[in-house]
Amino acid sequence: MDPIQPSEGAIKVKVLFFGPLAELMNQKVIELSLLNGTTINQLVERFDLNKYLSQGVLIALNGEVVTNLEEYLQDTSEIAFLPPVSGG
Repeated sequence: MDPIQPSEGAIKVKVLFFGPLAELMNQKVIELSLLNGTTINQLVERFDLNKYLSQGVLIALNGEVVTNLEEYLQDTSEIAFLPPVSGG
């Protein structure tokens, strides 16, 4: 299956931050307008979150944890940055 290729224009996405990242960003939800063709990795770089990924933060796109950070965001995408889960 071929990945959806970006086209010109803008998209609107919702970014959710949980745990310590919500405190770091000083908010839990941000709505953004981005260029169509923006990748998850570009969003990570925009918020300077690379070091948190190496510390175990996971990314969910529309409720599904993703590992391919080069995946294109679509209009109305919801991206969640999830802290590592510790058991007890």
